[in-house]
Amino acid sequence: MWGACGVATEWSPLKAVLIHRPGAELGELTDPDAAQMFAPLDAGRVRSQHDALAQAYRDAGVAVYYVEPGATPPPNLMFVADLMFMTPEGAILGRPASTVRAGEERLVARRLAELGVPILRSVRGGGTFEGADALWVDPQTVLLATGLRTNAEGATQVANLLREMGIEVVSVGLPYGAMHLMGQLRFADRDLAIAWPGRVPYAAVEALRARGYTVLFLPDEREAVRGMALNFVTLGPRWILMAAGNPITQAFYEDVGITCRTVEVDEILKAAGGIGCMTGILERSVRDDAS
Repeated sequence: MWGACGVATEWSPLKAVLIHRPGAELGELTDPDAAQMFAPLDAGRVRSQHDALAQAYRDAGVAVYYVEPGATPPPNLMFVADLMFMTPEGAILGRPASTVRAGEERLVARRLAELGVPILRSVRGGGTFEGADALWVDPQTVLLATGLRTNAEGATQVANLLREMGIEVVSVGLPYGAMHLMGQLRFADRDLAIAWPGRVPYAAVEALRARGYTVLFLPDEREAVRGMALNFVTLGPRWILMAAGNPITQAFYEDVGITCRTVEVDEILKAAGGIGCMTGILERSVRDDAS
């Protein structure tokens, strides 16, 4: 009855993702700032780089599904990670805080339903929640951040559902200037996390260390800002897909035993999001040692 889905870690082998290939919406984009982007985009290069990203997933053995919105969608639909958060039982649907992204969640909800993914909750009322503000620490624990994009009401609705599932929720606040928790903290393995010093919440680092994680800090802020070197997706334990063009950070990752697959996304980065932002995680393998 239901499609294959489910996530309870950030590092178990990746099996399936949901992405959106940018289409006509980029051709209609005349004011990047109004769309919360950094600069004008070359639509052809964006699509070419997005195609290369999808192929990199396929080459890693990951099933790739597309949102397929039908009509021309809003310009930020390519950042699917904000629109959903996957659990072992199904998806929690995001509710974007930004008015320019309002309605994107309906397109993702329709596609999730077509794929047979249960939608466990839609954030409602005055609540806002973006999936990039929640991260699995382990199968029993989720970090949930409030800040620019997820407010207290939305976080409470998400936390209540997770607690009904028996999940411990560690609540953290993002510092001013940090958009999402995903952008400040990533997981490379069951015992290894990478964080952005000065931006990652102190409580998040303490929670990870208390659960046996080594937390390393990015070596180069310039690459973190311009190259989104931390905005990677973990393909499996100590195996990541990251943006090309970040030699200092890539060498740092490799020095601690992380295998790095790279893909060019420099044109996409002008839209203010990276590989992690573009990737809705549908399914990771259930591992015997993932607890």
